[in-house]
Amino acid sequence: MRALTLLGRPDCHLCHEMRALVERVIRGRPVELLERNIEEDDALLRRYALLIPVLVFGESEIARHRISEADLRARLGELGI
Repeated sequence: MRALTLLGRPDCHLCHEMRALVERVIRGRPVELLERNIEEDDALLRRYALLIPVLVFGESEIARHRISEADLRARLGELGI
């Protein structure tokens, strides 16, 4: 199964909003949502400390901070998800 990864922190309200949006958009699609806490990985923390949430697919960044539902659906469509 394909996976999207949400990079964030447990206490990040924008991360919670992004997770809810992604879960709604991927419902019924053959993709799962994985979450990574950037505080558990020094390289991720250095790279994304002020940029979260970040949604990635493989090596491709799909969204940073916020994305509309329509834009996320379009972006996932472009990726064949």
